[in-house]
Amino acid sequence: MDKDRGKNARQFTWVLLLKAHRAVGCVAWLASALWALLGAVKRRLFLRRGVSTEREKPGKGRFLFKFIRGFLVLSLIALAFELVAYWKGWHFRKPDLHLPESFHVPETIEIQGWMHKAYLSWLSFRAKYIAYPIQVLSNICIILFIIQSVDRMILCLGCFWIKFKKIKPRIEGDPFKADDGSGYPMVLVQIPMCNEREVCEQSISAACQLDWPKDGLLIQVLDDSDDETIKLLIRAEVSKWSQRGVNIVYRHRLVRTGYKAGNLKSAMSCEYVKNYEFVAIFDADFQPNPDFLKQTIPHFKGNPELGLVQARWSFVNKDENLLTRLQNINLCFHFEVEQQVNGVFWNFFGFNGTAGVWRIKALEDSGGWLERTTVEDMDIAVRAHLNGWKFVFLNDVKVLCEVPESYEAYRKQQHRWHSGPMHLFRLCLPAIITSKISMGKKANLILLFFLLRKLILPFYSFTLFCIILPLSMFVPEAELPVWVICYVPVFMSFLNILPAPRSFPFIVPYLLFENTMSVTKFNAMVSGLFQLGSSYEWVVTKKAGRSSESDLLAAAERESKTLQLHKGSSESELTELNKLKEQQEKAPLQVKRANKIYRKELSLALLLLVAAVRSLLSAQGIHFYYLLFQGVSFLLVGLDLIGEQMS
Repeated sequence: MDKDRGKNARQFTWVLLLKAHRAVGCVAWLASALWALLGAVKRRLFLRRGVSTEREKPGKGRFLFKFIRGFLVLSLIALAFELVAYWKGWHFRKPDLHLPESFHVPETIEIQGWMHKAYLSWLSFRAKYIAYPIQVLSNICIILFIIQSVDRMILCLGCFWIKFKKIKPRIEGDPFKADDGSGYPMVLVQIPMCNEREVCEQSISAACQLDWPKDGLLIQVLDDSDDETIKLLIRAEVSKWSQRGVNIVYRHRLVRTGYKAGNLKSAMSCEYVKNYEFVAIFDADFQPNPDFLKQTIPHFKGNPELGLVQARWSFVNKDENLLTRLQNINLCFHFEVEQQVNGVFWNFFGFNGTAGVWRIKALEDSGGWLERTTVEDMDIAVRAHLNGWKFVFLNDVKVLCEVPESYEAYRKQQHRWHSGPMHLFRLCLPAIITSKISMGKKANLILLFFLLRKLILPFYSFTLFCIILPLSMFVPEAELPVWVICYVPVFMSFLNILPAPRSFPFIVPYLLFENTMSVTKFNAMVSGLFQLGSSYEWVVTKKAGRSSESDLLAAAERESKTLQLHKGSSESELTELNKLKEQQEKAPLQVKRANKIYRKELSLALLLLVAAVRSLLSAQGIHFYYLLFQGVSFLLVGLDLIGEQMS
């Protein structure tokens, strides 16, 4: 028995030592992670001082930044006040607005000193004048949150029904079997681009290899570049494919007005466009498969009311970094759920601006491309829908493209995508109300498409999780329920991630990142709704020019076969390529840009971390963890530590 006792004691000692070793290792890992984060912050701030970065335009986002900064200063003052009260033992149980007797205000004889009296005055003022309006605003945001969550659940159920019933557009028979040659209509392919050095060659190459009769296909390269080197590069690529027998033309505007809409409008004004029945549009980073036209054009046959066939996007760089993985979750839900369900049940979805085929008659009947907003694709889709044209979304037809790999590029893209719809809503609301479509389609456009998904979503996300939640830490009478903070957001994030099941391990970063992006989306929504200076700002999204390995191999095989058929090149083509090489050799090497500092995100990071410290005083566990992790995510984004750094 003595031996057994000694053996058990030694085992117990080893277990304790093992647990202690694990605890020390965990503490060491946390310390090293914190030290690495502080080192990264120091490097970013040092690079910020030494490298001149692009400054924001005067007045751009100035009001929102001042509001957040003032809110942060008040929170710091309140936190200092609360810490003093906590150390002196002045804290009382959390009052209930519905039970006045639960809020104990000490008598005069209990008051000790002017600071104690000031703290009691703050408690009384907070309960009477601050808590109620915050609670009202909180309830409004919660109601909007529930409505948006219900809409998201209905979309998911609709997607499940489509999968269960196997509903999808189908092609009847063989549309290309025609004795008179009418099976292959005349198709115009447009590739609008502007200073797209990294992707211009691969997009032109992919379009030129579309499987379609040469006499029924014309490719327009619509170049708005202002860089002479890039223009020469594009001309050389166009010349190369022209020498190989492809019907391709190069167009360059001297006056670049209207951005992409102006570019497309100018191209549609050409005299030869009247000979073509359909137009396929691809942005500069899109690489359609050779059978793209054979998978999309047949849907128009026998359906004269069909105006648009939209294909799905597929991303070659979705696994490049954390930022691209999170974008892939959002965009997969957008195509798999939103566009597919809206296309089947409402027969309307916003044109994505690329990877789609339009009936030219539908474009002309709807007024053509207009330069009034930065979302010309959504503009033409709304006007075509109001004129009775139908849309088809092909979830099975995918076109390769890129998502932004740097946070700066993604942020500018999201600003355009969220300010443009609100600007468009102001312009097209009278036309929607007076149109001849049914009341159900009008309600879908106004209430669901514009208000709920474009206005309400960024409003409640920013207000509820970035303003009311940290504010409720200092005004505990207006506490947010746990299900609003944790359960419902996690469940909705789970629904969002279902179309991309491989991204399930990133559900928590996705939830935190979406709340972080609410600042940019809210700012863009307000600027578009009230037509502020940045509502008509267009910045070309920076591309990396990536292609998948299989695509590169296939392109190399096609290139070698083509070179065997066309061994010689014209002297003009060789001259242009030699000029381009000389200019590239003389051009200075680009230096990697230092990370930017995003002030609004940093201010909100400090605000949420201050609120997390305040939540410790009232022992609110779930609130503390959420505020801590959300504050850290804002800090990482504010210091530009997510995504790649583009030169």
